[in-house]
This record gives sequence, structure tokens and C-alpha cells, in this order.
Amino acid sequence: MKKLVIAEKPSVAKDLARVLGAKQASKYYFEGDDYIITWALGHLLTLRMPEDLDKSWQKWEMNPLPMLPSKIGIKPLPKTRGQLKAIGELAKRKDISGIVIATDAGREGELVARWIIEWIRFNKKIERLWISSQTDRAIKAGFAKLEPAQNYQRLYDSALARSQADWYIGLNVTRALTVKYNDSLSAGRVQTPTLQLVRQKEAKIASFRAQTFYEPKLIVQGKEGKYQGNPFKSQVEVESLIKQITEKGQVEISETQLKTESAPLPYDLTELQRVANEKYGFSAKKTLSLVQTLYEFHKIVSYPRTDSKYLPSDLRAELKEHLLALRQVIDLREIIKSGAKVIQQAVFNDSKVSDHYALIPTEKAPNLAKLSNDEHKIYFLIVNRFVGLFLPKFKKEVQKITVTFPEATFIFHQEKILEAGFKQEQQIEKSIDWHQIKQIAPQFSIKQTTTTPPNPLSEGKLLQQMEKYGLGTPATRAEIIEKIISSGYVDRNKFLTTTPKGRQLLDLVNPDLKTPETTAKWEIRLERIAQGKEKPEQFVTDIKAKATALIAEIKSSDIEYKDFSLTTKICPKCGANLKEKATKNGKLLICSNLECDYKRQAEAKISNHRCPQCHRKMLIIDGSNGKYFKCKYDGTTEKLTGGKAGSKKVDKRETQKIMKKLEKAAELESPLAAALKNLKI
Repeated sequence: MKKLVIAEKPSVAKDLARVLGAKQASKYYFEGDDYIITWALGHLLTLRMPEDLDKSWQKWEMNPLPMLPSKIGIKPLPKTRGQLKAIGELAKRKDISGIVIATDAGREGELVARWIIEWIRFNKKIERLWISSQTDRAIKAGFAKLEPAQNYQRLYDSALARSQADWYIGLNVTRALTVKYNDSLSAGRVQTPTLQLVRQKEAKIASFRAQTFYEPKLIVQGKEGKYQGNPFKSQVEVESLIKQITEKGQVEISETQLKTESAPLPYDLTELQRVANEKYGFSAKKTLSLVQTLYEFHKIVSYPRTDSKYLPSDLRAELKEHLLALRQVIDLREIIKSGAKVIQQAVFNDSKVSDHYALIPTEKAPNLAKLSNDEHKIYFLIVNRFVGLFLPKFKKEVQKITVTFPEATFIFHQEKILEAGFKQEQQIEKSIDWHQIKQIAPQFSIKQTTTTPPNPLSEGKLLQQMEKYGLGTPATRAEIIEKIISSGYVDRNKFLTTTPKGRQLLDLVNPDLKTPETTAKWEIRLERIAQGKEKPEQFVTDIKAKATALIAEIKSSDIEYKDFSLTTKICPKCGANLKEKATKNGKLLICSNLECDYKRQAEAKISNHRCPQCHRKMLIIDGSNGKYFKCKYDGTTEKLTGGKAGSKKVDKRETQKIMKKLEKAAELESPLAAALKNLKI
């Protein structure tokens, strides 16, 4: 008999097959003597849409809202029906004794597999693989101690409750706003409060009023002593004080204080994304993609979508091997000479490790030549944090020197490094021998300081705020940020700023829906469901009641809305105004009439096709007889399918691109996202 293993992606299934000896490959699975390994391509199923439950809900209208079906149910995603069918057929084979869930070890990974098992109506033994790295050793160890799937039932209950909450709140509120204001307006329990965080920071900036202050500084051997007192509001006041100080100041040296600092804990995903954004300007989505590749493909870091910075105590014995795997890429001679022992003992805390432990390097030695430049940057952020656990504490002596004049007191602080420890590059400025100084002659400068407004939110700071309020999970925060940007609510340059559309949306929705504290309370309840401390039914009942109240408020609202995307251009099919919509392939002009499907490219798209005359890139023109190439420099035109384009073979790189697109299309797609994807406005 064989076990059917369901992985989340083909790449993971391929690794499992290699380790488990399943060498026979087919289009939908790998097979061996003991295991058949197949994959889910992300989600293969989703919650049913309103129109699947009631035909009258197919048309977006205000009257039927709120839609609150007692049971939603699931349905296959159209693009991946073939894979789902294949899994169903494999599960019916007589030589299959049970299923092993090997999807991502987390809330959404559990949902992926459970929906598949529910859809194919599997009734044999079900087990769970739960691992935190993709190395061969971790896979073998995981399969040696498979757990009953029932142990993770509450995790599935939490995931299902989250998905249903998004359906009841997201779909209802989005439909109500879109219909009432005739524009694509989406709101949800996580997206809207995230947008509000950006807006709150803008409000602080808008209310800021600059102030100028003046402080006297005592100068001793080029160093500045800080004035003990409130800063002055005018330079004249400071100059008046300085003129009064004519006598020498008396020097008093306090006792030396020893200060120590332990190495920081390893990264969780959110902190890694925040640091990568601040240091390298990477978006949260890019960092997640890079670290996911380091985990899945290179297998040199542990599971990335973690919310913990701690390690379980049973991992203590393995860490030396993880460290020694880094010998070829970092100088570890001093650490090895001292026994390669973990000095930062606070990292071991079983109570603070839930689904997965902190992000650390695996025991597999890295091949840096195979890493891209950006992968290299992320990898060494993780490595340096990990190595710091084996380094001594940073130790320094701090002296406080007080210089007292009859009219004023000034403070100097002087530091001396005793042991650099994990801060190996820390440097201290040249010190003053204060013991040789009894009195100080008055010598001053005046420092003028004008307060500056706070910066708008960077993506890293927004991640920090989202983590504080429990908005999303480490696995979903990047996509939430991308969503509010792609929806036209936020612009991303160096900082994040709300658009007119985003600001209006916040004016339209109920304050309770945009308050981060509300979503934080919901996330706490979802976690309680996962822990078995709350029934999912009660949570869903409360969410339905909230959806009812939100819809009633939108229906009765008299707030006006202005669509800034409307243009003066007229739709040739129905005569309504066209509106401009930004996409990754350029701007589109789409009809503002909900009943009309007209759309066209707003501006000519630049292709990679070269002009045969001047060899510059040509434009793709959407003409009355179809699309064609045109050179804007000399007017040369060509058919879009002309030349050698039609006979060009798809190379290995193109094949990989197609596979990635297929996987991405089938990845987690909430009911709200699916509904919005079908919106034409």
C-alpha cells in the first residue's frame, strides 16, 4: 500500500519525491514504492461566489444586501481543475491507504489541503507533515513522525472562520460601496485599517507646526556638553545666559557604569521585511519572494513565514551544525575556538514558538555562486543575526561628567568599549582624560534646532504597525500592501501616501471597520479558535451581525463621492464617459457604465520588437483592424504576428516563466479578490 502526499507547489513535491524515492514522474504526480507525491498549485478551491448560491445575486445591486447564506461551500478554481481531478483519481486508487498533508505548515496551508480532501470525499487515514525547513534531513525526520491530521483540526477551523469572515464583510461592503458610488471600491477587515494607518500618519504630518529652539553648548577639546534645562525660544536669551557665565566651571566625574547588550534575536518574517526595506529599499513582497526562494530552492534558510524570533529548546543540539555549514562564507575561527556555544540563551523559549521557529540558516552549506545579488543580501541578513547568537555580549564603560557653573550645568558622556562582542565593528570616538581636568573655562557655541515633521510611512514602518495591531499574518502582509497600492488607494515612491480615492474610501466606511484595534480583536479571536478556546460558530455569527450593520450604514449614507479617474473621453459603444485605470501593462480606458464592457489601451505600449529601419523599439497600436507594430520615429508599421515571432521556440527560461505564472494564478485567492478580479471598473 502507498500513501498519497499532497504538497503545496510542484517545486516542493519534486523535493519530497527525491527524498522519498518516488522516481516515476508524470504530469500530475511522482510515484515510488511507498509514496505518491502530488501538489496543489496553491489553492485549487475557493469559497463559492454569491452568484453560485443565488442567481439573483449575480447582478450587483443594493437591494439584496447583505448576502448572509447559512452555508457558503467551496468550488474548484477554473484554471486548475485538471490538477484537482488528478488528485481525486489518485485518492480512489485501491493501493492508496491514506493521505499525508504536506502543504505549508500554517493556517492557510491547512486550508489548502483540507478543502481538497473535502472535495474529493476522502474517508481513509489522514496524517500531517509539519516541518520548518526543506532540507533532506528535515523531510526524513518529518515523515518519520507524522501526526494525525485531527491534531490540527482547530487550526483548520480558524482558517475557515477567517475565510468566511472575509466573505461576509468583504463581499458585502465592496458590493455596497461599488454600487452606491459607481466605482471600484473595496473594503475589508484587514485592508481598510491598513489604509487607515497610512492616513493617520499623514494627518500627523498635516497638523505639524515647526518650532525653532536654541541651546548653549559647552565646548571642551572639540566635544559638546549638553545644557541641563529647557531649550530657549530665542537666540537672544541664550546669548544673555552665555554673557553671564564668566567663572570657570567645576568638573565632577560620576562612578563608571558597566553596560552590556546581548545580541539581537533572529528575525521573524515581518522584521526581516522591515529591515530589508530600510536598508535596501526592498518591498515586503520582494523580500518574501527572495526568502521563499532561499527556503524552497536553495534550502539554506528555515521556513520564512514565521511570526517567532525564538527557537525551541530541542533545537539546541543541532545549532552547531547549522553554524559549521557557514564556514566557507564567514570567518568563524574565533567562535569555533571558543566551543561554538550559544551565548544568547534567551533565544531558547518553547512558549514563544507556535507554528514555526525563527528564521535561521539550515545545516546545508550555501553555494553563493548560485545566489542572485538580492538573494545574497537577504541571506546574509539572516546569517549575521544567527552568528550573533554565538558571540559575546557587547560591553562598555560609561562615565557621566558634570560641569557646573553658577549660572548653568552641562553634561558630557564618555564611553569606553571593553568587549565589542557581537558589535564587532563598533567604534568609539577619541576620549578626554577628565581626571586631569578640575575646572573648565567657559567656551560656548549656540545650536539652533528647528523641529521637522515626521516622515510619511515607509513600507517597513507600515509592516511594523501592522504587526503591532495584528493586521494580517507574516505570510499575508506583503500582499495586503500590494493590494491597497494596486487598487489605487496608495501611491508608493520612497514613502507610502494615500491617493484621493483612498482618502475618500476612508470617509465612506464605518469607523469601526477602519480601526486597527477592531481587526486586532478579530485576530485574537481567530487565534483563540486555533487554540480551542472559542467556537468558530460564535465568531462567524458576530461577523454576520457586523456585516448587516455596515451595509445599513452605507445604504443610508449621504456622503458624496468624486471619481477622479473619469475622463472627458466618450465610450464609442454606449456614450458614457471613459475612466482611466492603471495596470502593470500600462493605462487602460474603460467604460464607466456598469452594463458596458468597452475598454482600450490609453496609451500605446512599447514593445521589445525592433523597427527594421531604425532598430528602435516599436509601439503596439490597437487599431480598428486589430493590433500592429508602429515606429514612432519613422512611421514604419508591421503586423503583430509578422516576421519570425510566430515560429520562435519557447526556451527553458520561458517555460519557467509560464510555470510561475500558473502557480501564481492558482495561489491563495480570497473570495473578495476573486470578485474584484471580475470587476471591470
